[in-house]
Amino acid sequence: MANKMRILRPSLLSKFTLSTSVLVLGIMLLFAFVNLRTLKDLWLHEAVKDVDYLSETIIRTTYYQMLEDDRARVFQVIREVADQEGIEHIRLINKDGRIAYSTESSEIGALLDKDAATCYVCHRNDTPLEHATSMSRSRIFRERDGEEILGLAKGIYNQPECESAACHAHPADVKLLGVLDVTVSLSAIKGRMDFYRESVIAFTILLLLVLFVCLTCLTRKFVTTPVKDLLRQTHRLAHGELDGRIETGARDEIGELGEAFNEMTDNLRKAHAELRQWAETLETKVAERSREIEQIQQQLLHSEKLASLGGLVAGIAHEVNNPLTGIMMFSSLALKNPALPPPLQKDLQTVVCETQRCAEIVRGLLEFSRQSQPLKKENSVNVLLDTTLALVEHQPRFHDIKIVRHYDATLPPVLVDATQLRQVLMNLVLNAAQAMPAGGLITVATGLHLEGLFIAVADTGCGIPEEHLPRIFDPFFTTKEHEGTGLGLSVSYGIVKSHGGEIEVESRPGEGTRFTVLLPLDASTEEDGAR
Repeated sequence: MANKMRILRPSLLSKFTLSTSVLVLGIMLLFAFVNLRTLKDLWLHEAVKDVDYLSETIIRTTYYQMLEDDRARVFQVIREVADQEGIEHIRLINKDGRIAYSTESSEIGALLDKDAATCYVCHRNDTPLEHATSMSRSRIFRERDGEEILGLAKGIYNQPECESAACHAHPADVKLLGVLDVTVSLSAIKGRMDFYRESVIAFTILLLLVLFVCLTCLTRKFVTTPVKDLLRQTHRLAHGELDGRIETGARDEIGELGEAFNEMTDNLRKAHAELRQWAETLETKVAERSREIEQIQQQLLHSEKLASLGGLVAGIAHEVNNPLTGIMMFSSLALKNPALPPPLQKDLQTVVCETQRCAEIVRGLLEFSRQSQPLKKENSVNVLLDTTLALVEHQPRFHDIKIVRHYDATLPPVLVDATQLRQVLMNLVLNAAQAMPAGGLITVATGLHLEGLFIAVADTGCGIPEEHLPRIFDPFFTTKEHEGTGLGLSVSYGIVKSHGGEIEVESRPGEGTRFTVLLPLDASTEEDGAR
């Protein structure tokens, strides 16, 4: 149905051409009407002038015959003139309105009424006119056969030369002696008018045909074809085809419209490509965001664990520390008794060692629970590393371990709590040494990263299994069988967090482990992280 309606709908070309043709036709008809009317009036004036000249010629030609009162000769001249083509008849009318002579003998002697067409021009008022214009003296009427006739009455005036002539039968004070009435046929003028009218009609039709063809070609070239191209590309665009373009050769409004359409198509193509690219990467971005949210949730969970566990541990540590002190004191005093049997001394020595071990655990618990706000001052990370390594590198467990330093000498000072940061570095270095009981290599490096600086401690030890990596910062979790309390990395994690930083770990079993501490350089960031 839509296609059928589109077929029945008039096109832009047909509407424009039809409306223009109707407008031109109306203008041509108006022009032809005015032109024909003007031309008819002009030809009529010329015909009246010609008849007036003819009447004047007859009067002047018969002037001497009238002076001699040679009426036969006058009538002969009138008959000869009346024999010319187009002249209907000529008659002479005396001043009393009687027809003195006529080419139609039947009306000779007839008396004309003053209301007759010949006499009405001069006798329509009370005082007859002596002189009148040729147009006012003319009349047009139709014969019984429908032929148009032009009649002209011309006055014959009394001349001074006539006073002594044989024809002078009138007083000298009489001005008008008679009227010469000439009627001619207007068929020639009507023929010319008909021919001119037919010529105008034919010219109008020819002009309309030429105009129609020209308008059709020009409209198709400059309007219809570009609009159809634009419409076709618009339909393609509506169906999702974004590769179409319009050739814009013309520098007019339609050319500007084509350029605007091409620009719109380019923008839509770019937007479509961006949407497709965004759709392709959306799943990846959602997965990344999910991992980030999961990490944040784990960090929050870890922080909550540390907070709740810190309060619990503080209470337990205080309660356990007092009995351990008593056990340590009495077992030490008992060992100093020389009367004690050797087997009992050995048992007491075991009690003392285990009590000392419990005391170390309690001390670690107290340190874990007493994490305080850092007292920050500007310190050099490289110097803190050197002082920390100087405390541990001479211990027996470091004899077979080589420490390599890769410091960035351009690192600026950073606001940190020197004591707490040394504790973190000490824990990382000791953990690296414990992961290499047979010796190995510890690499300590510093440098800048996108948001601050980093401190990396890497070893070539046994590494950490992948399933243990998510839990290594949990309190009391340890991968060592008989060493450590599992609080060192938890305490280090809390200290780094209080400085507004992060601590990351990378490990491969059998290849080693790398801990990286990331600290911000911006003091405001550090304060926010501390709070």
